Amino acid sequence: MILVNPDFGGYTTLADAHVLPATHVSNAAGVSIKTYINSTSTPTATILFKGTIIGDQLAPKVGFFSSRGPSLASPAILKPDIIGPGVSILAAWPFSVDNATDSKATFNIISGTSMSCPHLSGIAALLKSAHPDWSPAAIKSAMMTTAEVNNLAGSAILDETLSAADLFAIGAGHVKPSKANDPGLIYDIQPQDYIPYLCGLNYTSKQIAAITQQKVQCSKVGAIPEGQLNYPSFSIFILPGGKPQKYTRTLTNVGPANSTYKLAALTQHKMNITVIPEVLTFTEVNQKLTYQVVFAAQDGAGGDGIPFSQGYLSWVSNQHTVNTPISVVFDFE
Repeated sequence: MILVNPDFGGYTTLADAHVLPATHVSNAAGVSIKTYINSTSTPTATILFKGTIIGDQLAPKVGFFSSRGPSLASPAILKPDIIGPGVSILAAWPFSVDNATDSKATFNIISGTSMSCPHLSGIAALLKSAHPDWSPAAIKSAMMTTAEVNNLAGSAILDETLSAADLFAIGAGHVKPSKANDPGLIYDIQPQDYIPYLCGLNYTSKQIAAITQQKVQCSKVGAIPEGQLNYPSFSIFILPGGKPQKYTRTLTNVGPANSTYKLAALTQHKMNITVIPEVLTFTEVNQKLTYQVVFAAQDGAGGDGIPFSQGYLSWVSNQHTVNTPISVVFDFE
């Protein structure tokens, strides 16, 4: 059997335990195969197995089934946060996939969020073991700010169409555990910091109490715009030529005590971005420093057929690079 991707499946192919001899091909390959079959009364084919290929230069690629952003519930929080291994993952399985009762080789190969989630969860557990004092937000920040945005060839990560994947497909990038263990700086968030955020999303005090298991009165706590949460990314919706938007972020030093980070060159399509200050100098471990970012869309932004602008705000020291993804959607409402 030849299993052909539908159009939306693009070039994402999966290794599945089929119930009959089968091969899975991309949509483009399927179209070519069908064209050949219809071109002759005696079509023939040969399958040559060249073994497992290691080091595909286009890896990692984003599968067609990978969820895309932006977040509908909280648009000012960039989603997805990050991507991880989730296509054709070979792992232990509770029973034999060929229904053999005497088999001890109980393995299966599966694709999906059910595969990438345990990878990221396992990495988070390892980071917590290495850094017991880190909060969940610190662990997430470490993974996001050190993620890889290029494939093995050194080019942009591609999606299922073999086009460069945008931030709504990869978030901060593909997880890189070794770098996440030593991020240099982190964006930390404490549990209480989420309450003004939830109030800003117009959750009721009763709803927030159900989440936090404590009595909350938004009238006393106050509310913040969702984009002001100390998150390791920026997701901006802005009017071309409209009022600039200002955001604040606080970084915590988890690297060498004496560290200086400089802002890398920052350019984005049709955007003016100002960061104050442009140098962060730390003298202690766990010291916190705050910076502000002002986003302004240039006149005519979005009018060239490009409805968004994406890039990274990077803090660079002698030992670390801390990348913060920036997604800007030009809003014409």
